[in-house]
Amino acid sequence: MLPKGETGATGATGSTGQVGATGSTGPTGWSHTGETGTTGATGVTGATGTSGITGSTGIGATGVTSVTGTTGDTGSTGATGITGATGATGATGTSTTAASSYAANTTGASIAVVLLGTLVPLPSAQNIGPGISVNGSNDTFTVSTAGRYYISYQLNLTGGLLLGSRLLINGVANVASTITPVLTVSTFNNDVILTLAANTTISLQLFGLLGTATLINNAAGAALTIIHLG
Repeated sequence: MLPKGETGATGATGSTGQVGATGSTGPTGWSHTGETGTTGATGVTGATGTSGITGSTGIGATGVTSVTGTTGDTGSTGATGITGATGATGATGTSTTAASSYAANTTGASIAVVLLGTLVPLPSAQNIGPGISVNGSNDTFTVSTAGRYYISYQLNLTGGLLLGSRLLINGVANVASTITPVLTVSTFNNDVILTLAANTTISLQLFGLLGTATLINNAAGAALTIIHLG
């Protein structure tokens, strides 16, 4: 047997071999989340920031008009305003009663009455306005203006007699003014409203008795009033 020689020098490193296959994944380690800590104190509120610039108005279609609501209750009446200045005085109007007259007989006259009638003279207390005139016998009055007239008369005798009284218009008896009692009377009163033409005559008459009628003295034994109404 031959003797062992000296160890030779180390040979060069061989090339690296291929990587071996990956081993299987090991089991997941134990994991545990700790408990949530206590919430800390709220910090001091910061200063308010500067307001931003107002944005431009949006452009949108006008909405549909809604139904009109119910009318509210009427409000309280306001205070009365200051009275205005008095207006100018108007023109003077035409008086419709400018034509009027009154006449009476206060003499206690005795009147001889005939069946067809006797006119009663009225010479006392005459107050005859324009537009009316009386004749010389004081028993016939004439109205110069056409229109509506109020006419009234009265007779007061010293004793009761069975006779009648009436107005004559242009010499014709006016039925509406006629009083024909069935018993003796001493007082007669009547009034009418008549439409008369210009220059119509008016007279007061006693009729229906052949005898004498005596008017009371120092009072309105007879009276006639004529008023133009227009």
